[in-house]
Amino acid sequence: GIAPEGTRNKTGKLNPAEPYQLAKLLNYVPGSIVSRTLVAGKAGTVTLFSFDAGQGLSEHSAPFDAMVQVLDGETELTIGGKPILTKTGETVVMPANIPHAVHSEKQSKILLTMIRG
Repeated sequence: GIAPEGTRNKTGKLNPAEPYQLAKLLNYVPGSIVSRTLVAGKAGTVTLFSFDAGQGLSEHSAPFDAMVQVLDGETELTIGGKPILTKTGETVVMPANIPHAVHSEKQSKILLTMIRG
């Protein structure tokens, strides 16, 4: 079966050799953004985010490529000034050193994978 939220270890990282439904690992919190780092290492990070309606991350850039996978809802990514509406099941690559922002008019959950290389 699927490991329930309560069975994860205390670091927030996922236990090896256990199946997870990622969208169920974080709840929506009114007026907030919640994040949980699932994997962190020299090669990169994998972070799960939930955005309540109207929440977002202001424009910033990173020195590494990142991939955003929308697990629930929809969110607008702005990459290099270009708005991209993404919905459940869609994936977008955000290239290194290009300014990007996230804004969720509706509730959304995303998985952000950053590759340090």
